[in-house]
Amino acid sequence: MTQPSSPSPTATYRLQLQPDFPFAAAERAVPHLAELGVSHLHLSPVLESVPGSTHGYDVVDHTAVRAELGGERGLRQLAATARAHGLGLVVDLVPNHMAVPKPAGLNGPLWGVLRDGPASPYARWFDVDWDGGHDGRLLLPVLAGPLGDELPHFVVAAGDGLLRYHEHAFPLRPGTEELPLPRLLASQWYRLAWWRLARSELNYRRFFTISELIGVRVEDPEVFDATHRTVLRLIRDGVIDGLRIDHPDGLVDPGGYLARLREGTGGRWTVVEKILTGDERLPASWACAGTTGYDALRHIDGLFVCPQGSGRLFSHYRDFVTPLADEGGDWEETVRRAAYEVVTHDLAAEVERLVRTAARISGRAPRPGDHAPWALRQALRELLVRVPVYRPYAADATRAATDAAMLGRAATGARGAFRVPEEARAVDLIHDLALGRWPDEPDGDGGHGGTPDGADRADRADFAARFAQTASALHAKSVEDTAFYRYPVLLSACEVGGDPGEPALGPDAFHAYCARVQRDWPTTGTVLSTHDTKRSADVRARIAVLSECPDRWRDVLGSMAEAAVCGVGTGVDGGGPPDPMVSWLAWQTAFGLGAPAGGAGAERVAPAVLKAAREAGLRTSWTEPRADYEEAVTEFVHSGPCGPLGAPLAALDAELAPFVRANVLGAALLHLTMPGVPDLYQGSERLHTALVDPDNRAPARFRPELLAELDGGAAPLDLSAEKLRLTATALRLRRRRPEWFGAAASYEPVRAEGPAAEHCVAFCRSGRVVTVLTRLSLRLVETGGWWDTGLRLPPGGPWRELLTGREVPGGALVGLSELLADAPVALFAAE
Repeated sequence: MTQPSSPSPTATYRLQLQPDFPFAAAERAVPHLAELGVSHLHLSPVLESVPGSTHGYDVVDHTAVRAELGGERGLRQLAATARAHGLGLVVDLVPNHMAVPKPAGLNGPLWGVLRDGPASPYARWFDVDWDGGHDGRLLLPVLAGPLGDELPHFVVAAGDGLLRYHEHAFPLRPGTEELPLPRLLASQWYRLAWWRLARSELNYRRFFTISELIGVRVEDPEVFDATHRTVLRLIRDGVIDGLRIDHPDGLVDPGGYLARLREGTGGRWTVVEKILTGDERLPASWACAGTTGYDALRHIDGLFVCPQGSGRLFSHYRDFVTPLADEGGDWEETVRRAAYEVVTHDLAAEVERLVRTAARISGRAPRPGDHAPWALRQALRELLVRVPVYRPYAADATRAATDAAMLGRAATGARGAFRVPEEARAVDLIHDLALGRWPDEPDGDGGHGGTPDGADRADRADFAARFAQTASALHAKSVEDTAFYRYPVLLSACEVGGDPGEPALGPDAFHAYCARVQRDWPTTGTVLSTHDTKRSADVRARIAVLSECPDRWRDVLGSMAEAAVCGVGTGVDGGGPPDPMVSWLAWQTAFGLGAPAGGAGAERVAPAVLKAAREAGLRTSWTEPRADYEEAVTEFVHSGPCGPLGAPLAALDAELAPFVRANVLGAALLHLTMPGVPDLYQGSERLHTALVDPDNRAPARFRPELLAELDGGAAPLDLSAEKLRLTATALRLRRRRPEWFGAAASYEPVRAEGPAAEHCVAFCRSGRVVTVLTRLSLRLVETGGWWDTGLRLPPGGPWRELLTGREVPGGALVGLSELLADAPVALFAAE
């Protein structure tokens, strides 16, 4: 943990900037957001990106603030207005990659590389393997078809030094302008190729499997300086106060990068988009305040999932869907199959680069291992699919022992995939290289001998870093972007950082997590909804209730008999078997959104369901779309979950409304008062139901008049207003009393006493704030309510409930049926 040199935010508010919501729109929202109670605006990337981008992660120029948003002048004006209202700015920074735009000239450094090749001063910027085939050229997989088919679409503009292809434009290598087209193409520093070649032939690092985003080598000090100069200047000028770092796992050395960044920022508050898995810990050496908060999301969401009910829901899902074990019938099997598919197909180019490097290292050894390329390839695949976290950190001393043990277990499993034990020694080589070891060093197997020379040292460092980068891409694509969509048992658990195989967490696990965060990373970020969550917090809160009433969900689907299932699958003739999996997913999606049947609801649910089907890749995909199947799914959504057949959902929605309310308000209050710095996604101060992007990236809309009415004493008329009142109350308390929640604060669980104690989660911050909420409220009602369960408030006081004004003496044991008579949550303060 590294404490920031400037005060940490008390709460941030994320705004998705885009041409339809530029700096000027954000500036107009400042008075309302200041009144809401946040301390900082959290802006999506602000540097120049691809024109029209709705997210800004496709950066093309690090030297300029994005003109479509208002340019640097607009950003400075926003900062000044924010400062006048007591707010600062936190900005999202993208160090890992840049866009390969249309036309390529939008990215000046990349343009120079395409024109001048390895001799370009910008060649060091990009992670390109010039020796990775293609006659020393950079592969650009941008053609709609094979090269021969696309030749008629090329236009040579010799006078401008350009090669045009539809909306693309590329620079011509000087001196090649007058060559015949075939020779001209072969003479460039780039090779234009069919887009399908990217998965196996690409020779530059990309963001996951997105070839339109090329990896940047920020580990090079010169590249770091050039790509960070503008942002660091804006920090020095007081325009920017803190940073969110996108995708640090894509970097060669995340820890080294953060150390250099901290030096450049003077230690400003910085959080990293690091997704932790299971019991994984953030490297203690990292110079940051913590993560962006997906680990907090997991621990909050898990509290509202009933472990017994989720198990029964799985039984109903299995009966309805009848999936194969590795196609959604078993979580671990589903993940493993998805991982094999991604590592052999989508990441084939990344694996081959590792194979080439490992072969060079092995071949130079005094006692070469004689490892065949197929054996190295299989060893790599088998080891990568068994890495249970996003990536190892071989060079980080604080993680070395843990990661060595993890990769040791993975290697044991990988060896078992070889029929011949001697050939399994390839696993030993890959294992040692992944840990950054030379095999003759301590803890190596000694089987390859010798001491590495300069070239071997460079290859060894390259292999360890690239193995980690590939592991990160594999985990993201196989788990988040594939398995999550093949295992839709409880969609609320299929979330970034989540564990659909074990979706429930109890109060003890939550309290242990919070105590650890307060001790180790007290100013880390926490989130419930982001631009990347597959469903907003309130959609997940609705769906989580189904884990408390699995039989009712079964009965809702059963009441519609065969109409509950999408009846057309894929086939050459347009027919095929029904798809109960996508049907289950569609019904849960519609219930989670809570939208009225028809029009608007269907227009939002159908794209989300189609995206899920493409990501799952079982009956259609992004690269092999099946029009007949997708049309059938769209029609099913319109006629079923969002159509006339959706009436049972409306009835269930009305029946479960009180329990949805408990989940929505409970999750919000936890997020706002637990250790860490809460980040609110735009619109989530009210009821916010959003699905996967692009649904969750619409321009922000605000209701300042509603907040004014509540501040004027008006009673909340619905759940949205109730959530807004709760959010403003907690945020203003945090801003008024930052010491109760910050790095010097404390966290203590407050235990309920009585037969229903497991349904209450309560804790005390710094002896001055007590949070109380209800979990699994439907099960609570079904078992008779609170009975004589009580909560003893800490000594001191008196404790005033901030939502109602009620006072309770310190040390008093108060019945929860009385304490939570008006609402499923309570927020007490002793001021």
